[in-house]
Amino acid sequence: MAVFLLALSAACCLGLGFVLQQHAAQRAPRADMLHWRLLLDLMRMPEWLLGTGFMVSGLLLSALALNQGEVSLVEPLLATNLIFAMALSRVLTRQTLGRSGWAGVLLLGLGVTAFIVAGRPTGGGPPAGELRHWLVVGTVVGLTLLLVTLARRLPLFEEATLLALAAGLLYGLQDALTRTTTQRLDHDGLAVVLRTWQPYAVVVAGVVGLLLVQSAFEAAPLRMSLPALTAAQPLSGIACAVGFLGDRLRVTPGALAWQTAGLVAIVIGVIVIGRHPAMPGSVRETLESIGAPPEDRPGSAESDTSDTNAAPDPDPDPDRRAE
Repeated sequence: MAVFLLALSAACCLGLGFVLQQHAAQRAPRADMLHWRLLLDLMRMPEWLLGTGFMVSGLLLSALALNQGEVSLVEPLLATNLIFAMALSRVLTRQTLGRSGWAGVLLLGLGVTAFIVAGRPTGGGPPAGELRHWLVVGTVVGLTLLLVTLARRLPLFEEATLLALAAGLLYGLQDALTRTTTQRLDHDGLAVVLRTWQPYAVVVAGVVGLLLVQSAFEAAPLRMSLPALTAAQPLSGIACAVGFLGDRLRVTPGALAWQTAGLVAIVIGVIVIGRHPAMPGSVRETLESIGAPPEDRPGSAESDTSDTNAAPDPDPDPDRRAE
C-alpha cells in the first residue's frame, strides 16, 4: 500500500509541476530551445521555479516508491500524472471533462489496473550481466539521440512531440537507474555507491531530460508534448526493469495478452486526456481564463511572445536551426 500511495503522490506532484513549467516555458525566447541558456532564463520565472519544486518533490517521492517497489509496478502508476495535470488545467481553463475526458481517465485507470493485476510485477530475479546492462542503456540512449536529431528537422509542433518522447525515454531509464542506486545504497552504503557510475548517470539523465522537456514545453502547447512524455516513460522504465534489473512479469499467454491490452489502454488514455480541451492550448488562453491583465498576455503590445494558437511557422527562427 505504501508503494501505491508514494507513486500516486509522486504522479500528483509531477502533473502539477509540468503544467506550471509549461506556462512559464512558452514565455522563454524561442532561440533558446535545446540550449542550456533556456534553463537559465526559466530560473528567473517564479512560476517555473514553483513548478520545478513540485517536479523535484515528485521525483523524490518516486525514488521512495522505487526503493520499496518494482519499477514495473511504479511506472504505470506514475503515468497517472496526466490526470492531475488535467485537473489543474481544468481549474485554469474552466473546461468540463465531458465524455472524452472521462473516457481518457477510465482508459488510463483500467490500463494501469489491468497491467498490474495481469503482470503481478515482482523483483528478485537475477540481475543482468554487464553486457546486457550496457546494451539496454545504450539502446535507450541511442533512441533518444535519434529522436532529438529527427525533431530538429521538423516543424515546432512535431518537434515538441519528439522531444517529449526522447525525454520520456530518459526519465524511464533514470527511474530504473534510481532503483539500482537506492538498492545498492541500502546494501553497501554511500561510499560504495559514489564509486559506481549509476548515481551520476541518474543526474545526467535528469538534467538532459529536463532540457528536452522544457524545450518541448516551449515549442508547443502542453497537449503536443505531455501525452508523449507520459506514454514513453513507463514503457522505457518497464523495458529497463525487465532488461537489467531482474523484474519479473507473468508470461502466460493470458497474462501477456492482458498486459499488452493494459499498456495499449494506458497509451490511448494518455493521448485522449492530453488532447482534451481542458489541457491548455496556449499561454494567452490560460491567462485570459484566470483574468490576467492584458500587458501580461503573450501577443499584447507589451509582450514579445506570440500566441501559440496562431498557425505555427514551421521554422520561425532560421538562426536556431543553423546553430
